[in-house]
Amino acid sequence: AQFVVESGGGSVQAGGSLRLSCTASVEDRCTVDLSWYRQAPGNGREFVSSIENDGTTTYVDSVKGRFTLSRGDAKFTVYLQMVTLKPEDTAMYSCRADVYGDSCPRRATYWGQGTQVTVSS
Repeated sequence: AQFVVESGGGSVQAGGSLRLSCTASVEDRCTVDLSWYRQAPGNGREFVSSIENDGTTTYVDSVKGRFTLSRGDAKFTVYLQMVTLKPEDTAMYSCRADVYGDSCPRRATYWGQGTQVTVSS
């Protein structure tokens, strides 16, 4: 079973927008922190943004003011709204779910398979 599923990637021109979604399939009694990472060809994995259980969001400096991470109506779903995209945003974007909680049966870190974002100049 795949616990983390992403969607919403695609190809856009510079200045365009995309919205990525991530859903973690875990029990309601678990607590989940969700975050996005990206990896461009030849580069290491880079942190992009995260949202904690209390709603606190964090962004890498290069996307501040352009990317917004928010929770969806469904539990354990988040959306990464990306605007004013740049060619350097081109990467495979992966969602990470840190699952924890005393009564949570599957406490671990899970990764999705990723969704490709390509921004052309």
